[in-house]
Amino acid sequence: MIDTDLIHKALANPLRRDILAWLKVPAEAFPGRFVDLGRGVPVHAIQARSGLSQSTVSVHVALLVEARLLVSTRVGQWIFLARNEEVIRSFAEQLSLHL
Repeated sequence: MIDTDLIHKALANPLRRDILAWLKVPAEAFPGRFVDLGRGVPVHAIQARSGLSQSTVSVHVALLVEARLLVSTRVGQWIFLARNEEVIRSFAEQLSLHL
């Protein structure tokens, strides 16, 4: 089950929508910084692309993870982020059915 209210809250911010768009095609959004290890994009690459502080990006990422739009994977000291396509697809289907 998805929390549509939380997803709407997450999508209300342009940076969070940008992050989701960047992660849709990470090789294009992060040229020279992205190496596909099957885990997603490291948080520091998102922070660098946004030009915002690490703490600001962390707050935005945390809401996307809480809404289950992103999946976070820790590998040692690194945190990788990837889109949760199943949740995104389910939300889009619910949106098209109810609006």
